[in-house]
Amino acid sequence: MSATVTSVPTGTWNVDPAHSEVGFQVKHMGIATVKGKFKEFAGSLTIAEDGTATASGTVQVASVDTNEAQRDEHLRSPDFFDAATHEQITFTSTAITPVDDETFKITGDITIHGITKSITLEAVFEGSDTDPWGNDRVGLSVTGQINRSDFEMKFNQALGSGNMLVSDKVKLTLDISAVKA
Repeated sequence: MSATVTSVPTGTWNVDPAHSEVGFQVKHMGIATVKGKFKEFAGSLTIAEDGTATASGTVQVASVDTNEAQRDEHLRSPDFFDAATHEQITFTSTAITPVDDETFKITGDITIHGITKSITLEAVFEGSDTDPWGNDRVGLSVTGQINRSDFEMKFNQALGSGNMLVSDKVKLTLDISAVKA
């Protein structure tokens, strides 16, 4: 799928949800940042001996958590994710290219709300180590951005100030600890 991602050791690395977070940030009223995360997710990164790399992941939409139950229910509704119809967000890489020894770009297809678009994420290799139980681990920080409207999530309200209730831009933040399979 791509060139060698030199810093990440070869092998298949499965995301450890107990030590990872899949989150997002969006501006509320143009003045405050609301952060959320998904409690249920899975993913993997494979670095083959020949240097090719692939990444994939899934998120269970109903597990959205912004620390406010009423907002979470609204996010699960047809106004946003429509969790009853579109249960998962999925990502599959199409190319992984190194930027430098610790940074690489992951381009792939993300499906949200039943719509698939290409996205490029930036990943930073945070290091590798062996945990006290003998498991090899790698750490990655991954960031990106989407527009809600690209996925037909257009709920909004104009405010008297000219700001919108919810920004169209959504920042994606993944802090990943992955265990070698």
